[in-house]
Amino acid sequence: MDRENHVTDEEAKRHFIIFAVLRIGGLALFLLGIAIAFTDLLKPGGWKLLGGILVIVGAIEAVISPRLVKRSMDRADDK
Repeated sequence: MDRENHVTDEEAKRHFIIFAVLRIGGLALFLLGIAIAFTDLLKPGGWKLLGGILVIVGAIEAVISPRLVKRSMDRADDK
């Protein structure tokens, strides 16, 4: 008998919340990086290096992290 992959409503809600938090957190880091790089938020004239690093980390968190988490959840569901 084949085991089918059934996801309950509670699991689906939990997955949605995790993905939403990752994407919103990544967007927040991205926007913070832009603000730090181009405004006087931390340093007069902007701090381009720190801002650039935060922009990259935020973009990675928003785009790649949800895919990695989904892959991990799929593997855990298979076991």
